[in-house]
Amino acid sequence: MREFAKVSLGIYPTPLYRLSGVSAKLGTNVWIKRDDLCGVALGGNKVRKLEYLLADAKAKGYELVMTTGQAQSNHAMLTAACALKLGMKPVLVLKKRGVCARRGNQVLNYLMGVDVRFVDTDSYDDIYRAMDRIADELGMPAYKIPCGGSNALGSVGYVDCMREIAESGVAFDAAVCACGSGGTAAGVALGAALHMPGTRVIAAMVDTDPFDVIVPEIMRESARLLDVRTELPTPEFINLCGPGYSIPSEEGNEAIRLMLQSEGIVLDACYTGKAFAGLVRLAREGRFKPTDNVLFIHTGGAGGLFAQDWEKENM
Repeated sequence: MREFAKVSLGIYPTPLYRLSGVSAKLGTNVWIKRDDLCGVALGGNKVRKLEYLLADAKAKGYELVMTTGQAQSNHAMLTAACALKLGMKPVLVLKKRGVCARRGNQVLNYLMGVDVRFVDTDSYDDIYRAMDRIADELGMPAYKIPCGGSNALGSVGYVDCMREIAESGVAFDAAVCACGSGGTAAGVALGAALHMPGTRVIAAMVDTDPFDVIVPEIMRESARLLDVRTELPTPEFINLCGPGYSIPSEEGNEAIRLMLQSEGIVLDACYTGKAFAGLVRLAREGRFKPTDNVLFIHTGGAGGLFAQDWEKENM
């Protein structure tokens, strides 16, 4: 398998352990992979992707890094943190959607002194045109990272993660992860095919994009990059979007409470709360046996939890 250069950003391997309280309540063995504890800002899945993406930017001589997402994007905040750690200049060109005020991840962007530009659009084409204008304004070529770091190279970070899990020696019957732009789910599914072939991968969709098309395409592109030839089973998809992307759902909020009250672990309302709600739903439907080992991949995002106005939520 071909290898790519990467920079060292996170502290790996991240913790992997069984959740005794949750397991007792759901009637199956639930484990967690704590990628929220990778050591950069509030942690999360994007750091594994950024180790490859920013190494590519460095190798190509870029000093300016741009990325995008909605106002509370965990990916954007982590891109800024990692770029600064490497001595690069980050500019975040974000959709003016969600909580744009200095709350949640915008607090972290402010404290890091990051240049944040909002564009009032729903179109990423508009965003990328804005990036070109800003790069011209700054007089520097920009390395543009797509939303979520979700491309073939970024997804290789989660092939690494699945190898890391396999090396733990624990055999997992299923692995559940959030799916919001497709790259993490693609890396998890490809990594499982390569390193954990007996593991069923379940992608909990938190947006309405056609992930049944997006995820397999990223998997194929990553496999070509890695020069691996293996059967690429498509992950299972379960819809947890609820009322909409980044809008809290009743099911997700219940899952946040369950995890926090049972294990003291913080999830978020956009990604991990909804993804864990998918695991809870499947367990309560009897889709896992009592003897199964079911892995929940905690992809971070806690900052966004503090952007929500919980007094106004129908909690």
